[in-house]
Parts: sequence; structure tokens; C-alpha cells
Amino acid sequence: MTQASALRVLVLFGGRSAEHEISILSARFIVESLDRERFAPLLVGISKAGRWFLQTEASLRNNPRDPRAVRIDEQQPEVALAPMPAQAEERAAAVLLGAGAERYPVDVAFPVLHGPMGEDGCMQGLFELAKLPYVGAGVLGSALGMDKAVMRRVLEQAEVPVVRSVVIRRHDWLARPSARPSGTSGSAAKGAATPADLPAPEDPVELCEAIGYPLFVKPANMGSSLGVRRATNRAELEAAVEYALEFDTKAVCEQGLDRPREIECAVLGNEDPVASIPGEVAVRHGDGFYSYDAKYIDDGAELIVPANLYGHEMGAVQLLALRAYRALDCSGMARVDMFLTADRDIYLNEINTIPGFTAISMYPRLWAASGVGAKELVSRLIDLGLERHAARARLRVTRD
Repeated sequence: MTQASALRVLVLFGGRSAEHEISILSARFIVESLDRERFAPLLVGISKAGRWFLQTEASLRNNPRDPRAVRIDEQQPEVALAPMPAQAEERAAAVLLGAGAERYPVDVAFPVLHGPMGEDGCMQGLFELAKLPYVGAGVLGSALGMDKAVMRRVLEQAEVPVVRSVVIRRHDWLARPSARPSGTSGSAAKGAATPADLPAPEDPVELCEAIGYPLFVKPANMGSSLGVRRATNRAELEAAVEYALEFDTKAVCEQGLDRPREIECAVLGNEDPVASIPGEVAVRHGDGFYSYDAKYIDDGAELIVPANLYGHEMGAVQLLALRAYRALDCSGMARVDMFLTADRDIYLNEINTIPGFTAISMYPRLWAASGVGAKELVSRLIDLGLERHAARARLRVTRD
């Protein structure tokens, strides 16, 4: 039974991303794990066109667990988020406005949005403008965690080990020498002068090949292994880059390690975060890596919790996860993915500031194995969001 004093939690899912369907499955886990003595859910599904629709718990729960078949109900009322007007209800921070006179006060938001337009700082900026507390990393941490190209530069500066990589921008890819018709000299406008002392643009294909095959090519801003391909020769590399650039304007071409083990660690907290016991992903899928199909479609991976590591490696993984978490200005939660080589070297692969919360996702599984069940985990995440908002609300906004 929900108490009248329960905080109203805006659970947002779906979104304008290729991870739309996984977000719906994650939202189901969050709603099912809410402590109804403390929290009352207010569900909103965001369509792929960016429209916000109220959702019912029944429609969310009735969705199959197959990402190929889930969808939001776009026949429900459409709403929009706005700051709570002055002299309105004292407790609420924001309000959902319906097409008529409908008003739905909100106390805190739980974005369960994976990928661009949800995990990259865009939604977090909207919450900041609305003065609405929310779960997870802030604008900067979300943006850094989403952009694999910038994230690697920050991690390298923080001396967090990452594999070698090359960033390819769409403009540079289209202007590469091998893509230009013979007799052309590049993308300079007709009549424009190019200073003779400027170096010629480096060919992105040659830069990638300098790392050595095999290579993995990824969209810079995407998750769930969408847009990722493995390349073992130039033809595969060019096809992989073309494919990745269908998802983003930047691609990351990175070194493929020799049969690395994929280790994952969950982090929880704000200023004093803690790390879970690590887990391992044992891939047995035909793609040869932890692809989207391996994760969600074909049962192509085994999730091993805890990971089979030496004691000192367990500690090293946890410390590296916490170092990356702090370096990228994260808060609330993150799942940190790493590689362990045959030589027992550890490399950080990426960080996910809104990790998956499906029935098979690593983040809740790692915390369950660490002694934090689903209801406690979701409650702590909401409390951390409220804590972070309260701390920021105390900051000065005037000179005097």
C-alpha cells in the first residue's frame, strides 16, 4: 500500500535512441523494485520522435521481455515537463502538464534512458533547468561517460589504462584521400587558399591500421554494443567505419586485444562511492564479442558473478573502477567495463552512467551478489539523487 507521503518518482524510459527498447525493459525492473512505502511511480514513455506519453504500470508490465517486441503506448495522454510554478504545491519540484488542465507534481526523476538524448547530459540539463532532483550523474559526468572519444582523453590524463584508439570524424572520413575522386585536392572551397606550411590531413584508415588488426570500430556516442563491428582487414575496417558513422558523427577505432576477458564492476555513491564485487562476461556468441545480439537476443553470453579472479585482481578492478568514476565526475551509479589480458593487465573499456536494469543486466546482479537487493538498490539510488540535489541547492547564485 502506497503511503500518502510517498515521494512521486518520475520514471522516464524509451527515448530518441537506438537503445529505446532496452530502456523499456530496464524501466520495468525499476518500477517492480520500487519501495511502495516510500515511493509512488509516475511513468512516462518517450517515443522515438521525442514525444512524452503517460504510461500505465499494466502496459509496462505486459510488455514481453524480448526487446524486438516491446513498445510504449502512444495512445496515452501526452505531457511535458515544467518547473513547479511559484506558490504551487510546496514539496514538489516540477510538474508534468497535460493537454488540458491536468497537472502531475513530481518530486524526483529516475531517467532509465540509455544512449543519446537520455544518458548524454541532455535530459540531465532539462532536470537542472526544472530544478528537479534526479538519479545518476550530472550533465558533465553524463556527457563524458557517453562520448567514448572524449572519455578516453580524460581517462588517459588521469593515468587510467585504456587501449590504443583513433577517433574518426565523419567530415574527415568523407575527405580522406581514398574517398576523393582523382584530380581533387580536398574539401577546401573553390578559390580558397591553403597555406603551404600546413601538414596534409592524415588518412584515418592508415592511422587505424597503424594500431594493427584486429580492430573494433564503435560509434562514439552509443551503448548496448550498437553500431559495433570487428575488422581484420582494410575492407572490413572501411565497412565498419561506414556502419558506425550511421549512428554518430564520430567513430572510435580501437585496438583489439588477444582474447581478453571482459570484467565488469558496479559503482554506487556520490562523494564517497563504493564498488561491488566484479563479474565477468563469458562470450560464446558467433559475433566473437559482447554484441547487442549476444546481450539481448540470442543468449550468447554467460554472466559469471563473482568473476574468477585472484584476490589482488579483485581489489585492482575495484580501485580502477573508482578511479575512473571520480575522473569522469560521475555520481549516483555507473557500471565500469574492463578488459583483462592473458598477461593479467587490466584496461578500462568504458563506463556506463545509466547501466542496464533488465532482468539479465550486470549492474543489479553485481549489487545483489554484494549484498544489496533490488529494492534497497533502487531506494539508495533515489536517495543519492536527492542528496546530490540538496548539496547543489546550497551553492551561491548571487555575488553578495
